[in-house]
Amino acid sequence: MSNSIIVAGVGVWIGDEGVLSLEELALACGAGIDCIAELVELGVLTPQGADATAWRFAAADIQRCRRLLRLRRDFETSLEVAALILDLLEETERLRSRLRRAGLTD
Repeated sequence: MSNSIIVAGVGVWIGDEGVLSLEELALACGAGIDCIAELVELGVLTPQGADATAWRFAAADIQRCRRLLRLRRDFETSLEVAALILDLLEETERLRSRLRRAGLTD
């Protein structure tokens, strides 16, 4: 079966391969191709492939991209600032997870 993506309501179904092209990721996130390319340039997304026509994104990139775009919208800020906020939130989540695993939380 070929790789395909279907966006319906709030759900996204990704084909068997679990990878997306630039266009598919943009569609799944409700973003423009230029926006996704800027996120790659900022280091927020790290696709496989040499150039934009060959880029392949992991399915997990959908969540990261959507979260960043929500932060940008909610805080009415630039992509750069939203990317910094996202990095800090993800680091906080990682640290809290480590504390839980170590049994150091209340």
